Amino acid sequence: MLSIVATPIGNLGDITLRALEILKSADIILCEDTRVTKKLLSYYEITTPTMSYHQHSDEKKISEILSLLADGKHLALVTDAGTPGISDPGNKLIADIHTQMPDVSTVPIPGPSAVIAALSISGFPTDKFIFMGFPPHKKGRETFFREVAEAKYTVALYESNHRILKAIGQLGKVLEGDKEVVICRELTKKFETVYRGSIEEVSKMEMSEKGEFVVVVRGSR
Repeated sequence: MLSIVATPIGNLGDITLRALEILKSADIILCEDTRVTKKLLSYYEITTPTMSYHQHSDEKKISEILSLLADGKHLALVTDAGTPGISDPGNKLIADIHTQMPDVSTVPIPGPSAVIAALSISGFPTDKFIFMGFPPHKKGRETFFREVAEAKYTVALYESNHRILKAIGQLGKVLEGDKEVVICRELTKKFETVYRGSIEEVSKMEMSEKGEFVVVVRGSR
């Protein structure tokens, strides 16, 4: 069995009781970064062995994981923060497992997700929304933001601290000045900050570039 376990995006108290139970009972925890996950495990006094699995893991690593599942092991997959498979390489592993070992049960252990947290406080319509992940660093970046501007429904995207101000500037060029946006920084953490207003207003706000960001743009509907 493979359990897909959501872990806190910041505040360690946000983990679910079920997630803790799975992390304790699993044979091995597959981690994006074992050092990050071990901080969480240490906090909750969990001693389950860990194994690295991330976007650069090769076929040898996947074969090793498949062998463990073939041996009847219960594996838990976690990312550094949030829900595995959401803008995360976990979905590739899951696809490989279902292709090569269709009898393996994949069980979701739901919990924190930065994009859902941001949408929940945006105040924008979320009966339908578009999640676009991270913008391209270079090629296709302008096209990406034009798609955001043309979207009928609320759009949510991630951006790194290195490019957040650039992203706001690019949105300012393609959005109408009164288009509403919400920018969430460091959600659930000590320095959580939410910037909201028109793109014109938000562009003028003093904003720290430290931390992790979720950008939410109201659609044209």
